[in-house]
Amino acid sequence: MAAPVNQELKKAFSELQVKMIDRQQKVKLADLQIEQLNRMKKHSNLTHTEITGLPLNTRMYEGVGRMFILQSKEEINDQLTDKQKTADTKIKELEQKKTYLERSVKESEDNIREMLLSRRAQ
Repeated sequence: MAAPVNQELKKAFSELQVKMIDRQQKVKLADLQIEQLNRMKKHSNLTHTEITGLPLNTRMYEGVGRMFILQSKEEINDQLTDKQKTADTKIKELEQKKTYLERSVKESEDNIREMLLSRRAQ
């Protein structure tokens, strides 16, 4: 009778371990995405500050693939502020997802500890 219980315990332990590892990888991925969005946001902010110092009649070009398109200063500023806003919203979403995943990892770790403690008690 001890053998089937032991097999069930091993199976549950391995499932919890796989879930925990998967969630840890998702947390790392969220960290990388947040870092990338912060870099993009900083780049847009720096570009925006440089552009604001230029005269209104300055010709500005936006790079699209291999070509450049002439655009007004106002259009480029609008695009940069939109980039910053979307980056902010995505960062907030990723932060929420990350906190959920971290909580989930902690719960998985606690479940594994409880499982090991219950096995030692037997």
